[in-house]
Amino acid sequence: MERTKCLIIGSGPAGYTAAIYAARANLSPVLYEGIQPGGQLTTTNEIENFPGYPDGINGTAMMEDFRRQAIRFGTDIRSGVVTACDLSQAPYKITIDEEKTIETATLIICTGASAKYLGLPDETKYKGLGVSACAVCDGFFYRKKVVAVVGGGDSACEEAIYLAGLAEKVYLIVRKDYLRASQIMQERTLHHPKIEVLFNTNTLGLFGEGGVEGAHLIQFKGEAREEKLDIAIDGFFLAIGHTPNTSVFQPYLAVDEQGYIKTIPGTATTPIPGVFAAGDVADPHYRQAITAAGSGCKAALEADRYLQNCYSDC
Repeated sequence: MERTKCLIIGSGPAGYTAAIYAARANLSPVLYEGIQPGGQLTTTNEIENFPGYPDGINGTAMMEDFRRQAIRFGTDIRSGVVTACDLSQAPYKITIDEEKTIETATLIICTGASAKYLGLPDETKYKGLGVSACAVCDGFFYRKKVVAVVGGGDSACEEAIYLAGLAEKVYLIVRKDYLRASQIMQERTLHHPKIEVLFNTNTLGLFGEGGVEGAHLIQFKGEAREEKLDIAIDGFFLAIGHTPNTSVFQPYLAVDEQGYIKTIPGTATTPIPGVFAAGDVADPHYRQAITAAGSGCKAALEADRYLQNCYSDC
């Protein structure tokens, strides 16, 4: 059985940053890239809000920069997905692809969170071409344009209000006949001059040549007053929640009601000694590349201190 000081699971900004810091601390980290090497950023065409890239950069290209830097300092990067784990006692046992088991003194979990989609084929067709699950990431590209946001909770209202500060108009597509958001967010949304809320509305599909140009909608589905309509839009934003990739770890780690790993506030430390969580997998609030990278740094520094204090002879 292979043994290592530091095992990192996930290869987004959190995972690669943790690898850079762990490698520079001579922890000889092993990193498994997971099901989506590079994480969610590889689905983003242009990133303009990450420091150090004044002209912007393609998401895949930025993650490749992170990856090369991690390798430069000695990170052992491998393909593979965690399929089982045993965190009952140290060293912790992690199973990769149902075949290989690794024992590790410290574990840094950076498996991220996956945005929920409606399941429409057009969402895949136009991904990166007008379909987005992050208004803060991509809203800048829709200045003075028309966009739609799907969802009825606080996140959807926040996204709609944020986009309204950039776009010419925002449609908020709500499946029910009411908003689930908090009262203050409802009031801000319903009274915003640039936001039009479409209640009792579902999205049937998207259309456009080379990118999103509009959406096919249906209102009052299944009722006598059912009506289909098209709206012209330049961007289509999903705000129906995220699913943290934590299922394999949940038997051992505390998670919140949405499934995000709970850490000690202000740190990447979990209640299990030597186990850390960084990035979107432990962040239901920000979900930004820069905050993920910062938490990856924290996790690696905490892993190094833990090893120095508890596993200096491993």
